[in-house]
Amino acid sequence: MNINFELYRIFYVVATVGNITKASQRLMISQPAVTKQIKALENQLGGELFIRTKRGVILTENGKEIYNYVKQGMHCFETAEFQFSNLKKLETGIVKIGISTTLCRIFLLKYLEKFHEQYPNIAIQVFTDPSKTMRDMLKDGTIDILIAKELENDDEDLEITEIGKLHQCFISSSIHYEELKDKTIPLQELDKYPLLFPKAPSTTRKSINDFCKKNNITLTSKIEVASANLLEDFVIIGLGIGLVTKEYAIKKIKNEKVFVIKTTPELPSIPYSLMTLKNSFHSFGANKFIEMILEDTKKQD
Repeated sequence: MNINFELYRIFYVVATVGNITKASQRLMISQPAVTKQIKALENQLGGELFIRTKRGVILTENGKEIYNYVKQGMHCFETAEFQFSNLKKLETGIVKIGISTTLCRIFLLKYLEKFHEQYPNIAIQVFTDPSKTMRDMLKDGTIDILIAKELENDDEDLEITEIGKLHQCFISSSIHYEELKDKTIPLQELDKYPLLFPKAPSTTRKSINDFCKKNNITLTSKIEVASANLLEDFVIIGLGIGLVTKEYAIKKIKNEKVFVIKTTPELPSIPYSLMTLKNSFHSFGANKFIEMILEDTKKQD
C-alpha cells in the first residue's frame, strides 16, 4: 500500500478548522492546492469526504469515520515528535552500559554520578555479564557502550578507544614474606613461593601468561580464585602471594594490610577501552555519555 501521508495531513487540518481558506493559511499553501489535494484523497479512497457549504466544509459520514482514525494518527506523530525533542534535549531516554563490577567501581562511578546530576531524567542500565557476552550484546544492540579490558584490538565491527590502563602487581600480607619488602627481585624468584592467581580465562590471567611466555619465565599457581576480592582476602590471611590489579587493591595497599612486591621485569599494564558499534546511531543520551568520558580522558593525557 502506497500511502501519501501529506494528503491525510491536509485532510486533518481542513476537517479540524472546517474551512478551506483557513486551512490553506495554516498549512501555508494556496487554497487551490488544498482543494486539489482533498480531491486527490477522495479519488484515492473512492468517496467524498466533505460537503461544501457557503460557510465552509463539513465532514460526510464516511469522512467522520476516516477523521477519527487520522486524528489518532496525527496525535501519535505529534507525540513522537515531542518525545524526539525531549530525547534531543536530554530530558528523557536511556543509556545502557556494559562493564565489569570492579572496573565500574574504580572508573565508571564518577561518570555515572556526574551524568545523573546533569541529566537526572535519563535512565541508566549497567550490565556486568562476562566480557565475551557483553561484546555480543554490543553487536546486537542490547547495550550502547562497552567498557572493558582489551588485549587485542582486532574486532572490525567495533570502534575501540583506549581510555586508561590497569597495572598488575604481586602483593603479600604485611605480616608474611617480610623478606620481600622494600626489594626489587627477579620475577622468576616468585616461583619459589605459593602463588595465588586469578582463575583463567580472565584478562589478567591471559596477560601474565603471555608475558611469562614471552620472557621465558615460569610461574606456577598454587591457588586459583575467580573473585579478585577473595584473592586479596586469601593473601591477607597468609595463603600466599597474589597477582592482582593494583587499582583494585589500592585501599588494602594504602592501609598497609598488604604490600606490593617489586619485580624485574615489571609486570605489563592492561589497557581498558570504550567500545561502540561502528556505523551505528547512538541515542542522544549515549552520545553525551560517550562525549563526557572521552573529553575527560583526553584532558588527562
